[in-house]
Amino acid sequence: MNSDAIKTGPARAPARAMLRATGLDDAAIAKPLVAVVHSWSDVSPCNLNLRALAEHAKAGIRAAGGTPVEFNTITVTDGIAMGSDGMRCSLPSRETIADSIELAVSGHCLDAVLVLVGCDKTIPAAAMALARLNLPGLVLYGGTIAHGHCSGRKVTVQDVFEAVGAHAAGKIDDAELARVERSACPGAGACGGQYTANTMAMVLTTMGLSPMGLNDIPATHTDKPAAAKRCGELLMQLLAANLRPRDIITPTALRNATRAVAGTAGSTNAVLHLLAIAHEAGVALDLETFEDASRSTPVIADLKPGGRYTAVELFEAGGTARVLAELRAAGLLADAPTVSGRSLFAELDAAPAAAAGNAAHPVVLDHRQPLSARGGYSILYGALAPEGCIVKLAGHGRSRHEGPARVFDSEEAAFAAVQARQIQPGDVIVIRFEGPAGGPGMREMLAVTAALVGQGLGNDVALITDGRFSGATYGFMVGHMAPEAARGGPLARLREGDRIVIDVSQRRIDTDADLARREPTPAPVRVSHGALAKYARLVSSASRGAITTA
Repeated sequence: MNSDAIKTGPARAPARAMLRATGLDDAAIAKPLVAVVHSWSDVSPCNLNLRALAEHAKAGIRAAGGTPVEFNTITVTDGIAMGSDGMRCSLPSRETIADSIELAVSGHCLDAVLVLVGCDKTIPAAAMALARLNLPGLVLYGGTIAHGHCSGRKVTVQDVFEAVGAHAAGKIDDAELARVERSACPGAGACGGQYTANTMAMVLTTMGLSPMGLNDIPATHTDKPAAAKRCGELLMQLLAANLRPRDIITPTALRNATRAVAGTAGSTNAVLHLLAIAHEAGVALDLETFEDASRSTPVIADLKPGGRYTAVELFEAGGTARVLAELRAAGLLADAPTVSGRSLFAELDAAPAAAAGNAAHPVVLDHRQPLSARGGYSILYGALAPEGCIVKLAGHGRSRHEGPARVFDSEEAAFAAVQARQIQPGDVIVIRFEGPAGGPGMREMLAVTAALVGQGLGNDVALITDGRFSGATYGFMVGHMAPEAARGGPLARLREGDRIVIDVSQRRIDTDADLARREPTPAPVRVSHGALAKYARLVSSASRGAITTA
């Protein structure tokens, strides 16, 4: 056991003395020492249930012959930070969470790892840490929040952001905005559509790092504690079998994950996160893999933000297993190992809901009658993005947009212009200097995109940025423009009024301006010290996953 390094032999008496002070006896110390890491916080609903779930996970570990050792790591909640300077901390927190899990587990020479996760960055960070450590490990998602109800309709936090835009446009009054605000988030759990958290929870199940079906269980469902206990028991089986994350994070598993994202019109953040997970696992993955997946995978899940249903309703319809069974029937998945010890296809065969008929479950469609013939995003290149960018296709029917550039050097400046009704149909909103290094932190532009939708402009304008989009964003939006403006990217040379053409069928994003003849606009210096300044120095291009490790 790894933990023998801190607990075996006369020289380790001081370490054993400290372990005894925590309540461990000889028998507990002799067993495998197993990390239970969670991102519990009471700042938001996303991670609110994780400390309670940790107790059930620990009970499962003890029942299966291990000794659990509990750690807490941080979280930054996107829904709260969105539109503020705090959002600069969100993507960098992914690296800090992964680092902290690695350091705590390695620093105590532990034998296996169970990570309980909630909102957006905690999920990929857990997978990144497991790939680095390569100890027997698995991940359990704390679960989706239930949708709220307001004025006879289902609402999520997406509706609150859009209500802000509707309020600015005079379409709703203060009282209606307050009703939406008070209704959208009824309790514990991460944001309730196929936004980043639920997309990444599905990704980890598809990859085999989370047990089939357990991530789908909503946060407040009565079955969630038993799921946590089951994960504790399963982790001990992984330890006995010596099945490790790098045995699971294979090229096949990653390709399967890209298809799950495409087939559910999931968050474009999954591209960043899968690139980072692959890097940590030592597996080659590039942007073209995502393009191949999206081009060949139909959208078969009618989920918010572009669709009608929430993650709770997907759970009721059979969850991830139902989606994967349909993708398998279409010949779009390959078999691969999972943490259960059974293969992905064996797990699907064992999932009763995966074989359920479509008629009773309108959330998931037959692959022969999809919502869209191709996935919910495309990878573009061109004069404005030589290293690539991502266009979000969910929630609109357009494949081409041409219009004048409206150039803003920050999210705040763009949001102010939108709220002041200064954006016109046909415009291409450009938000630059918001990339991984220039932001720093590559903020999400949900406040801007939701305000546009709320004002009724979602189908009439386009937006391009070297920043990111929330999973709750929909409309004709292009993000992850690389190289970013702060590192010499073409966006730094754009000027107000330049003609921009976005053509998905040609996979191009271009301008008629002669950028080579212009000097770039200097990047604003927003931070000079602290964690964000360090991140800005280390972070790679979005086209490589915005990673900070070599």
